Amino acid sequence: MNRTPRPRPTLEEVAARAGVGRGTASRVINGGEKVSERARQAVEDAIAELGYVPNANARALVTRRTDAVALVIAESEERVFGEPFFAGIIRGIGAALGDAGRQLVLLLAQASERRGALDEYLTRQHVDGVLLLSLHDDDELPDRIRAHGLPVVVGGRANENVTSGFVDVDNVQGAGLAVAHLVDRGRARIATIAGPADMVAGSSRFQGYAAALAAAGREVDERLVERGDFGQESGAAAMRALLDREPAVDAVFCANDLMALGALQTLREAGRQVPEEVAVVGFEDAPVALSAHPPLTTVHQSPEQMGREMVALLLETMTDPEADRPGRMLPTYLVVRDSS
Repeated sequence: MNRTPRPRPTLEEVAARAGVGRGTASRVINGGEKVSERARQAVEDAIAELGYVPNANARALVTRRTDAVALVIAESEERVFGEPFFAGIIRGIGAALGDAGRQLVLLLAQASERRGALDEYLTRQHVDGVLLLSLHDDDELPDRIRAHGLPVVVGGRANENVTSGFVDVDNVQGAGLAVAHLVDRGRARIATIAGPADMVAGSSRFQGYAAALAAAGREVDERLVERGDFGQESGAAAMRALLDREPAVDAVFCANDLMALGALQTLREAGRQVPEEVAVVGFEDAPVALSAHPPLTTVHQSPEQMGREMVALLLETMTDPEADRPGRMLPTYLVVRDSS
């Protein structure tokens, strides 16, 4: 025999059970301050007895909070769900938002898809703040979102002139550590497979490569420079181009671990021994670095820590939007394994 479901308790029923007015009950539920301790306790007891659950939409209208934060990643689904960096940073962001009692809304937005529906969604009616990832230097998305009155924190920087509202790793420092290590190992022809020049992670890691060579009294040789898109196949193609152009190359610094895996694949196909003939160093210290053959020397960064720091900075900004908060730069360190 089916029973008719019991109607959900209303705010009026909570107020009646607590012996207070509807306005007092509403203030207790929405965190208002002008309520006596006795009335607050009575309302909380009534909520527990009746099993009252506030209507989220109505509460958002009163508090002007949705308790939701959007993470917008400017990449394809293939890259977001296939590359370990994104998995790590999403874990960090999700955990930090969960600790803060906030919900994560994940949005994927490649350049051609960013206008229209995305702009309409990213408003205070839907989210309290926005986290952005994988921006390029001509990206107007942060400014468009801020124009809606939403606080924004960027993972990485759209360009090097940005001084606030971002969390990044010290890419110049990390790349310098990698190249200095190769210099110390006696490598004479140190190549690089750099990342995209229109992304700070790509340009900064190339700067670190050039600075470390300069510190060793060497100049950048353009014959030893190739660029990839941070994907494994681009690393393999770049390594083939380097070997064809400069067969004497004896070391390569790759701007991320996936491109380093591609470089290792090409070197195996070419019959080059790693590290005896060519040393390889990556950047990220992703889980794949340990399973590489040989295990990959790489610059360690923590995507999960980066995600947590992004959330911390966003929550601070939401609390006091007018305060100027400098960007946060996270340190890196070198993990030496068998590839160098």
